[in-house]
Amino acid sequence: MSKVALVTDSTAYIPKELVNQYEITVTPQVLIWGEETFRDGVDIQPDEFYSRLLKSPTLPSTSQATPGAFIKIFTKLLEEGHEVLAVLISEKLSGTMCSALQALEQFPGAPIAVVDSTTTAMGMGFQVLAAARAAEQGATLAECKRLVEEARNHTGVFITLDTLEFLHRGGRIGGGARFLGTALNIKPILELRDGQLEAIERVRTRNRAMNRVVELVEEKIGGSKPVHLASLHANCEADACLILDKMNGNVEAVERLITTVSPVVGTHVGPGTVGIAYMAGF
Repeated sequence: MSKVALVTDSTAYIPKELVNQYEITVTPQVLIWGEETFRDGVDIQPDEFYSRLLKSPTLPSTSQATPGAFIKIFTKLLEEGHEVLAVLISEKLSGTMCSALQALEQFPGAPIAVVDSTTTAMGMGFQVLAAARAAEQGATLAECKRLVEEARNHTGVFITLDTLEFLHRGGRIGGGARFLGTALNIKPILELRDGQLEAIERVRTRNRAMNRVVELVEEKIGGSKPVHLASLHANCEADACLILDKMNGNVEAVERLITTVSPVVGTHVGPGTVGIAYMAGF
């Protein structure tokens, strides 16, 4: 058991085998669907979530993990003799950082550090894994924290949406944009940039959009090594495999993962979303 314990939140959706291997503590985000409340990845799993989302006339709302949840986690890990490093979803996307910092106030002087990943999904997951692997080799809390802060500049995420419907239902775009996008089969491409999702291009047809995501990631990576890659998908694993295969043709990666878009993120981007997260040159 390493001295430094890693904590993250469920939007990372790090594969379970790696969560278990490095004993990472995952704080679940919260879905509120009518009168029901679900902990992301605990009370509701992606397959069930996306199936229900396609049929539901109403969208769930989302809520960040509470300060109380972090207090319980920090208390447990400190009692076990750990130092604690929490790496969390961008504060521009969620109030999770605020919750963790409020919890931190209850532990004055304790060996706990909270870091904004400035991203989510496996962009954040690769930062967590880098720190967890360093901790396993005996790195200190300060060294692990510094590692994450450096890794932030080497990670990125690009996704393409299958439909604009869920952005529309969530109030992110108007009905006219949704109708036009559907009529023309337009697939938006988004990048996690400066801590938030930015629409950067619109491409006709899904295949072209997936090819363009691959091109954009390859441009970002350039000749950097080593490269870690993760495809991510919202209920479309076959496309996640396909887009990762497209990357493998031109990028020699030391790690390749297929991961799921968290239900909390999937609420806003919808089923069919697919993309690539990477960490390069680090």
